[in-house]
Amino acid sequence: MSSRGGSDQQSQRRITRTQTAGNLGESIFDSEVVPSSLVEIAPILRVANEIESDNPRVAYLCRFYAFEKAHRLDPTSSGRGVRQFKTALLQRLERENDPTLMGRVKKSDAREMQSFYQHYYKKYIQALQNAADKADRARLTKAYQTANVLFEVLKAVNMTQSVEVDPQILEAHDKVAKKTEIYVPYNILPLDPDSANQAIMRYPEIQAAVLALRNTRGLPWPKDYKKKKDDEDILDWLQAMFGFQKDNVANQREHLILLLANVHIRQFPKPDQQPKLDDRALTEVMKKLFKNYRKWCKYLDRQSSLCAGYQPFNRKCNNMAFELYGMLAGNVSPMTGENVKPAYGGEEEAFLRKVVSPIYEVIAKEAERSKRGSKHSQWRNYDDLNEYFWSVDCFRLGWPMRADADFFCLPFDQLQFVKNGDNRPAGKERWMGKINFVEIRSFWHVFRSFDRMWSFFILCLQVMIIVAWNGSGQPSSIFNSDVFKKSLTVFITAAILKLGQAVLDVILSWKARRSMSSHVKLRYILKVVSAAAWVIVLPVTYAYSWDNPPGFAQTIKSWFSQSSSSPSLFILAVVVYLSPNMLAAILFLFPFIRRFLERSNYRIVMLMMWWSQPRLYVGRGMHESTFSLFKYTMFWVLLIITKLAFSYYVEIKPLVGPTKAIMNVKIRNFQWHEFFPRAKDNLGVVIALWAPIILVYFMDTQIWYAIFSTLFGGIYGAFRRLGEIRTLGMLRSRFQSLPGAFNACLIPLEKTEQTKKKGLKATLSRNFAEISPNKEKEAARFAQLWNKIITSFREEDLINNREMGLLLVPYWADRDLDLIQWPPFLLASKIPIALDMAKDSNGKDRELKKRIQTDNYMYCAVRECYASFRNIIKFLVQGAREKEVIDYIFSEVDRHIEAGDLITEYRMSALPGLSEHFVKLIKYLLDNKQEDRDQVVILFQDMLEVMTRDIMMEDHISSLVDSIHGGSGHEGMTPLDQQYQLFASSGAIKFPIHPVTEAWKEKINRLDLLLTVKESAMDVPSNLDARRRISFFSNSLFMNMPTAPKVRNMFSFSVLTPYYTEDVLFSLHDLEVENEDGVSILFYLQKIFPDEWSNFLERVKCRNEEEFRMKLQKEEELKGPKELEEELRLWASYRGQTLTKTVRGMMYYRKALELQAFLDMAHDEDLMEGYKAVELNMEDNSKGERSLWAQCQAVTDMKFTYVVSCQQYGIHKRSGDTRAQDILKLLTTYPSLRVAYVDEVEEPSKERPKKINQKVYYSALVKAALPKSSNSSDPVQILDQVIYKIKLPGPAILGEGKPENQNHAIIFTRGEGLQTIDMNQDNYMEEALKMRNLLQEFLEEHGVRPPTILGLREHIFTGSVSSLAWFMSNQETSFVTIGQRLLANPLKVRFHYGHPDVFDRLFHLTRGGVSKASKNINLSEDIFGGFNSTLREGNVTHHEYIQVGKGRDVGLNQISMFEAKIANGNGEQTLSRDIYRLGHRFDFFRMLSCYFTTVGFYFSTLITVLTVYVFLYGRLYLVLSGLEEGLITQKAIRDNKPLQVALASQSFVQIGFLMALPMLMEIGLERGFRTALSDFILMQLQLAPVFFTFSLGTKTHYYGRTLLHGGAKYRPTGRGFVVFHAKFAENYRLYSRSHFVKGMEMMLLLLVYQIFGHSYRGSVAYIFITVSMWFMVGTWLFAPFLFNPSGFEWQKIVDDWTDWNKWISNRGGIGVPPEKSWESWWEEEQEHLKYSGKRGTIAEIVLALRFFIYQYGLVYHLHIAEKTKSFLVYGISWLVIFLILFVMKTVSVGRRRFSANFQLMFRLIKGLIFLTFVSILVTLIALPHMTVQDIIVCILAFMPTGWGLLLIAQACKPMVHQAGFWGSVRTLARGYEVVMGLLLFTPVAFLAWFPFVSEFQTRMLFNQAFSRGLQISRILGGQRKDRASRNKE
Repeated sequence: MSSRGGSDQQSQRRITRTQTAGNLGESIFDSEVVPSSLVEIAPILRVANEIESDNPRVAYLCRFYAFEKAHRLDPTSSGRGVRQFKTALLQRLERENDPTLMGRVKKSDAREMQSFYQHYYKKYIQALQNAADKADRARLTKAYQTANVLFEVLKAVNMTQSVEVDPQILEAHDKVAKKTEIYVPYNILPLDPDSANQAIMRYPEIQAAVLALRNTRGLPWPKDYKKKKDDEDILDWLQAMFGFQKDNVANQREHLILLLANVHIRQFPKPDQQPKLDDRALTEVMKKLFKNYRKWCKYLDRQSSLCAGYQPFNRKCNNMAFELYGMLAGNVSPMTGENVKPAYGGEEEAFLRKVVSPIYEVIAKEAERSKRGSKHSQWRNYDDLNEYFWSVDCFRLGWPMRADADFFCLPFDQLQFVKNGDNRPAGKERWMGKINFVEIRSFWHVFRSFDRMWSFFILCLQVMIIVAWNGSGQPSSIFNSDVFKKSLTVFITAAILKLGQAVLDVILSWKARRSMSSHVKLRYILKVVSAAAWVIVLPVTYAYSWDNPPGFAQTIKSWFSQSSSSPSLFILAVVVYLSPNMLAAILFLFPFIRRFLERSNYRIVMLMMWWSQPRLYVGRGMHESTFSLFKYTMFWVLLIITKLAFSYYVEIKPLVGPTKAIMNVKIRNFQWHEFFPRAKDNLGVVIALWAPIILVYFMDTQIWYAIFSTLFGGIYGAFRRLGEIRTLGMLRSRFQSLPGAFNACLIPLEKTEQTKKKGLKATLSRNFAEISPNKEKEAARFAQLWNKIITSFREEDLINNREMGLLLVPYWADRDLDLIQWPPFLLASKIPIALDMAKDSNGKDRELKKRIQTDNYMYCAVRECYASFRNIIKFLVQGAREKEVIDYIFSEVDRHIEAGDLITEYRMSALPGLSEHFVKLIKYLLDNKQEDRDQVVILFQDMLEVMTRDIMMEDHISSLVDSIHGGSGHEGMTPLDQQYQLFASSGAIKFPIHPVTEAWKEKINRLDLLLTVKESAMDVPSNLDARRRISFFSNSLFMNMPTAPKVRNMFSFSVLTPYYTEDVLFSLHDLEVENEDGVSILFYLQKIFPDEWSNFLERVKCRNEEEFRMKLQKEEELKGPKELEEELRLWASYRGQTLTKTVRGMMYYRKALELQAFLDMAHDEDLMEGYKAVELNMEDNSKGERSLWAQCQAVTDMKFTYVVSCQQYGIHKRSGDTRAQDILKLLTTYPSLRVAYVDEVEEPSKERPKKINQKVYYSALVKAALPKSSNSSDPVQILDQVIYKIKLPGPAILGEGKPENQNHAIIFTRGEGLQTIDMNQDNYMEEALKMRNLLQEFLEEHGVRPPTILGLREHIFTGSVSSLAWFMSNQETSFVTIGQRLLANPLKVRFHYGHPDVFDRLFHLTRGGVSKASKNINLSEDIFGGFNSTLREGNVTHHEYIQVGKGRDVGLNQISMFEAKIANGNGEQTLSRDIYRLGHRFDFFRMLSCYFTTVGFYFSTLITVLTVYVFLYGRLYLVLSGLEEGLITQKAIRDNKPLQVALASQSFVQIGFLMALPMLMEIGLERGFRTALSDFILMQLQLAPVFFTFSLGTKTHYYGRTLLHGGAKYRPTGRGFVVFHAKFAENYRLYSRSHFVKGMEMMLLLLVYQIFGHSYRGSVAYIFITVSMWFMVGTWLFAPFLFNPSGFEWQKIVDDWTDWNKWISNRGGIGVPPEKSWESWWEEEQEHLKYSGKRGTIAEIVLALRFFIYQYGLVYHLHIAEKTKSFLVYGISWLVIFLILFVMKTVSVGRRRFSANFQLMFRLIKGLIFLTFVSILVTLIALPHMTVQDIIVCILAFMPTGWGLLLIAQACKPMVHQAGFWGSVRTLARGYEVVMGLLLFTPVAFLAWFPFVSEFQTRMLFNQAFSRGLQISRILGGQRKDRASRNKE
């Protein structure tokens, strides 16, 4: 993804050096592999490479000059890699000097240079002088650059040889120099005067925008400004005034022109108008760009400094806008009396140096601190620095900015004693601290952010318990006065919770106190005071409302006077207490009032709102419309009622009776040393019973949410018409309305057509009029679009040539046919069937007609075949007599058809014979060979004979034919030349056909298919992916989408893809190299995609793989262009998750727009010719600039740009990395693709005497430099060309890599929409066609606000590999479809999760970008983009008629890494200010939606696991204390129904039911419910519950750990193909802390319970509950081995064991990676504790105390303890532990001290210790009768204690270190790990003995593939068997 942390930087540096050295000695000296400090010589080397083939000597001279220049640039070779570079260059020059001298033509080098320069000038520059089109312009640019370099070299050579330069050459060079300045590489718009005739520059709108910008009349230019050219514009003036960078201004200029032009076109779609920019367009752009700025001015109550017509470009600096205003008004400065000048400005880069850099420095230093520790509260992140500008404080910065402003102050530890006058360190007191919010690691955030929800649940619980406890237990008993009075205590609880919240607020915001304004502080204090007051007032008044108060009230009363009761006081207090809530409830009902109040800047309103929430710049006015409010309120009201009813009747009420009974039992007999034997009410038991139930009560809303969201999501999906076409059969049945749908959805409306209906009726039925045959244009448009989709399928190898033929519609619609031509796959086999029906029809005409017409496609096929037959025959027959016969026959047939008596008149049995002859004719026509002419003649005669003799049986026609033959009846011989045979004369038949047009070929092919395909084409296309895509696409056309605008009027948009170092394109070596099992990627892909592989072979014209291999070898030997190899690499890369795949997918947008632009612009005759014709004539067309093709391209350029942000591209290029070459290939394949990257360049420092090169960073944008001529035979270098290079104040990647990478490249995107696409995504041609419809959604109504993010659905394309990949893709699919559908509507809380979402680009650009990038806190950067959008009054929608492909992880380890990353991200979100603000600023029900769909899901998962722990520890307490035995008769212990329900709901979550429900519903909707059910059963059989239970552990562990200690980091999951075996040690490292340790602990708990529990063993419920827990234990311990390919193969097991042993025994140390040694890994595992602070450490220690319970309880259960219950027993047990530890310590010390010198002595001591141990054991068994069970119990007791001690020691590491015990701790830990490893390894190894286990596992893991008939065993076994047999031979 993107650079993570600093370590990468070093590794890159290292790589650069070594690779540079290695690559330079190559024969072709790559001009790109140049050290960054010598970047200036790269163009010279490029020229040398370019002219090498023309003139080697000139190339040599260029290189020689480059060497000299390099030496001048860096004489001491101080730059990195410079010395190696110079050496290699010198070596090459020495080698080449003599050979090139021999080849020199002229006498001297100077003459040679001059003649070559003249030759080059004539050949390339004069030839291209009047270049009009894009390609020529690019070549000319390149030629000018080359000529410039050649002249530079020429001058240098002439100087050395002191020769004068020829004046002709000087003259030519002057022209070149002038032109080179003009002809700079451009991005989209060539703004130089020579390019005014390019298609894109001839758009009136673009000309208008350019002219408007160039209107600089009356601008006060600086005095010293030299006007360079006559096309200066406003931006040049701004640059001169403020000192912006040249490229920055150029980039913004193009951006602005395109923006204005696009808005202009959309507003006023009249194509031919005068080039004048309309004010309304300008106003709209200004409004969008400055809306946020204006809002900010209003918020701060400042005057906005915007004056109409001119546009300042900086939001933060109101002052700048003010200065600009002053300069424009010509103000005079009061100080100097001159015109106002900007505070900063003038010289180049002034703005960067003086404004941007100081702010950047602050950010960089804060980011540096973030790396040292993970405490968010100790450094300011991006949000803090940004929010500083939300307050009036920001004006304290001053303008020009004051260097001593508190914004720039750094904390104490940074200043390292910067002394001021009186020797006191400065600045600590001045550090601003956090702003508005402090991110502190604590679980309390969950309560603090969603306090209303928790309060609500706690109060409901309280009421339910009171009602159940008192009275009958029916809810109606609440109206009983006592119960009611008791229920009123909820207000007291509410007040206490309020106080808690207020105190929490103060504690958690403490570190932001410095930056808080006084009224915010006042609010915090008042909140605490008022809450405390209510906590006193309410209980006191409550106590006085009773006559004889219950206990609690009595106590309070006794503190005050015992006067009589007055209930009214309490009621009054409650009313006053509730008054703010009542007001809030009223406002809740009228969201528009609430919106107005929150946005308002009136003082009185602000005071009102001040109490309810602190005034903030964001999060105001987020309320939805009343209707939306009603929808999501109903959803939640229903859900909450259901949940509370369930909780009350099933969990709480049934538990009350048993609890009361338990509280009445007195127990005196304990089985351990009880500290409180006199305790009343058995409180411990009550807590143990109630705790799990209360936890489940707080968690089960999540379950109800899953159920409700499934139901509602399903209903919404059905209304959106999902899954109406889900099979090919359904597609066939609706194909007739498809052209209509195409034209309605994908083609812009003509003026005359009416727009679509809306409303319920339109939703329920969408039918499109079928296209009548005479609507030629519609049919033609449908054909173009449909065929484009089908051909894209063929290019992607999803279908073969035959299938493509069957699916295509004719491009060249045959106008004579007068009917719609359906694709042949619908008509296949219809003709042969119709012929059979006709043959057997026995003369019943009406019946036959009826039978044929019932099948519409058959009717069409028959009519089309007849019409085509007639056309072809008439076209072929040329002779006059023959024509007469033919015309007569056809007219007769037509007459009978009209009359309807064809069958009664003619004999149909001979029809098949005629058909056979016709098929033969078609075969001849396909071959079209001269030698077949005679055969054709005879065929015609045969056909005539069949027609006249067998079918028509009429005398008339026979006599006609006879008369033509000229037979007058008399016998006798006629001479040969007089004999006339029909069709035989030379001109009678036109055959062979010349010229053969594409249209004719298509027609014949089609007829051939119609007549000859006998089997029905029911299974076309056969590829599953093609079927899915075509069905989804067809279905989507019947869904509700906005109508498409014309391409010129659509929204313009960009796509941005961040890329770090993933695969770009697989190399041949990557594909062929085998893993340890002998499986190569290529072999794997061939097995997984067998049909696509054979389609590929067919496409490259190879019959089989052998032939393909041979052709590859030939290519290799010929050393020519490697086309086949390229094709193969591409084929494989399109099936992986590579950048090439993503780029191809995104460039479909461009292809689609070009086609749509053609359909928009084409005149009728062009349209009938078709898009294919335009593409075919592209080469000739492109010359004429106004040609259709050029216009299509130009309009596409205006509307679409694609930028890939390859952060490391510069480094890769310089080090000769293949990735850079592959990216270059992409750039040349797709000329409109752009690559942005951060360039690190070493520049020699100018000021300092020391020669230290400083690094300078640039943000650069490149495109492909076109080769010098497309048809020349010279080998061309693939090169890039820098368009913009913008200097940065420092390294761009300070925070999280991916968002920083996106943010640096976003300035190069264009347009109004921005789609962020990830590296693992794909797109499809057919989906790209719907993009302009989607972008129209920005203009549609979606509630109160226009949308700012359009959500899309994704299709997960990696589900076919293994069962895990299938689970993952199902889970993901249900989230991106049914999940997000519901979030967007009705719940209105969809944020931005995935990547295909389309952002409103201007909205987000002016509000902080599309993703936040602070280190750690913004780990899941994408969702923060959604939070930000929502908080700033955005609106996120979700659309299901368009989808993008997405890859997911496919192996268990990858999936776990991914889930860990997401859980970490959610942990960080929980702490974030965004979640806090959403939780407080949403209304109650929307807040619930927000909680349960973001962090709540993870918190509920955590509670699920906690429930198990709490239940088991509760049982442990009951069993060990003996309470269970004492209470065994009680119902609560014996048969506790509520507990069973609670645990059942826990296991419901555990086995992944929450995921399965929406999944089932979505599969049901889209693929049918039968499929859904079978899929569900299959998933259970493939152990889906195991997978979900396992992933539950992952989520819980990482979420909890992030909240407590941090340690969240980006985890690269890898996007490979996973069918490799993960080693045992690797699995152990990954899962030991998250799963294995926890699994062991649960196993221990369950074992103790099994041994000592006296519970009801028989009851079914008990078995179920413990089974679910044992299942969890088994899963957490063994799932990684179960899902590990070849996990049970004996050989692998043996290898794993040796590997694990090596790992566990290796010593750690500095530089030893965790993969190599257990010690390093163990140290790294505790890394997070280092930063977790005191709270985290205390929490860790408290949690570790649970391990001491075992020992305390179990010691008293030993036989040896003889029923003594004294505390002494426990004390002795500790003595034993210390003794054991002491012995271990002495042995280890002894080994270190004595083992070398006193070896024998040491052995003796060890032997003695062993003997002592044995004798003690024997004594114990003999005397006090210790049993085997005792030994087991001892182990169960002491093992946890040791582990607990270990955990505490790790938490207190610094102290333990100081005490010198760390070594012992490590040894103990290693012991535990070894035991754990053994416990895990033994069962796996045991199972591996049985071969069938491995078979079963493979079958289960790869069932997806098996069901498609693939030999996975071959993949896993690889070609080992083949290799073995080869070796034998």
